[in-house]
Amino acid sequence: MKTLRHALCAVNKSSQQKDDKSMIHHSSISKRASGLKASMTLEISALAQELRKSGKNICSLSAGEPDFDTPDFIVEATKKALEDGITRYGPAAGDPLLRGAIANKLTTINKVHSTKENILITNGGKQAIFNLFQILLDPGDEVLIPSPYWLSYPEITRFAQGKPIFIETSPESGFTLDVDKIELAISPKTKLLILNSPCNPTGKVMKLKELQAIVELLRRHPNIYVVSDEIYEFLISEKEQHISIAQLAEDIKDRIFIVNGFAKAWAMTGWRVGYLHGNETTIKKAIALQSQSTSNVCSFAQKGALAAIQEKPTGIDYMISSYNKRRVMLIKGLKEIDKLLVYQQSGAFYAFPKLINEMPDSLSFCKTALEQEGLAMIPGIAFGQDRCIRLSCSVSDETIIDGIERLKRLVDKLKK
Repeated sequence: MKTLRHALCAVNKSSQQKDDKSMIHHSSISKRASGLKASMTLEISALAQELRKSGKNICSLSAGEPDFDTPDFIVEATKKALEDGITRYGPAAGDPLLRGAIANKLTTINKVHSTKENILITNGGKQAIFNLFQILLDPGDEVLIPSPYWLSYPEITRFAQGKPIFIETSPESGFTLDVDKIELAISPKTKLLILNSPCNPTGKVMKLKELQAIVELLRRHPNIYVVSDEIYEFLISEKEQHISIAQLAEDIKDRIFIVNGFAKAWAMTGWRVGYLHGNETTIKKAIALQSQSTSNVCSFAQKGALAAIQEKPTGIDYMISSYNKRRVMLIKGLKEIDKLLVYQQSGAFYAFPKLINEMPDSLSFCKTALEQEGLAMIPGIAFGQDRCIRLSCSVSDETIIDGIERLKRLVDKLKK
């Protein structure tokens, strides 16, 4: 069993930066693959689980995963699919019934007119992004990524030989994306803009006016495409409304791609069912890529996903209500801790407070928290913001209360 400090060295910021600049290229590894890094969120969550199994008292607020079981009606639909022999190869594009149901959901709920030809079923939302970037990006193409960002965006961009260009947002502004900053970052090489609402890690839900301003920007720049990551669309507070940018811009809809999936809202993280929505030409190419890589998503899992999407919204309301309650509890507890600046957000299941200047950087702070208090959190440096930390409320009330108490003890120690 590796020591805690040794394990955490794997996610040390300085070593990451060194690797970026001076990585030795081994002859058996392609240059494209040599720079790939593992997901820091998955590494820390796995480390917390390992430490807990070894007997250490760990309170983890690190996981970006629902703590609910997959709803029974989804499991039963999957069992029936197995009993019915739905265990063979299927179309690379996905189950036609599921593609049609997703198109219907997009048309009726999101107000984005769609047919099944606009849909590709993928192995989770991550593969939808991966496939799309492989299809769209040429070497040197630039991808505009608002920061803080979900940590896989830059890595998937680089693997497709694109160049990430980060658009900074601030905790003080509530992580609002400034359209003027986007425009200043646009160059002749700009190919894509990524939007993520509700956002991981900040919980930010983009407002109608923000999205309308981006639509006007896109009209001025007809060569830029948009990827709208909407994986947390149902996980928002009652006062919020999720708006897909695609519903606001029929004239540029062919330049907008929607990424979504079943992992978060339906507690189906291990099922690996996501989808990509876009114009038929690009989707056909993404299907061809998938046919040469993973082929179809698990056939019977798709039947579970079909049951899930046909039951929305009533089938998951109890989970949404619980996350809303826990998010309020987490934010309230964080606001009572000195040395943290907390910004109220109302989406996903995260809080992303800022460490005031007297506090260490995010990686050092999270290492100390795990070592001294057994508290697992994700350092903001993983998401491009080194003065923040990410905490999840997809855990029990008791775990949130315990985590807040441990965090307060740590901050009190560091104040002395």
